[in-house]
Amino acid sequence: MALASLLALLAIAGYAVLCAVKPFAPCRMCSGTGVRTRRRTVTLCRRCHGDRARLRIGRRLLNNSRTIHAHGTRPHVTDRKATPWQ
Repeated sequence: MALASLLALLAIAGYAVLCAVKPFAPCRMCSGTGVRTRRRTVTLCRRCHGDRARLRIGRRLLNNSRTIHAHGTRPHVTDRKATPWQ
């Protein structure tokens, strides 16, 4: 049981490092080419919009948590005399 939890923890830590070092992965829909071929037409990939890469899920979670934290904290007031109501 302890070995399984250790392996799971190592896998999660490895994925977190991968998301920090290499946040983009090849698009799964177009296999990283940026275009889709249907019958005789060639169009840009709808998922990656021709960028050939997508943001990893772990990196998207990290970005969203940073945004939530930034919106939830109050800015520091450095000068109290600058407020108009005092």
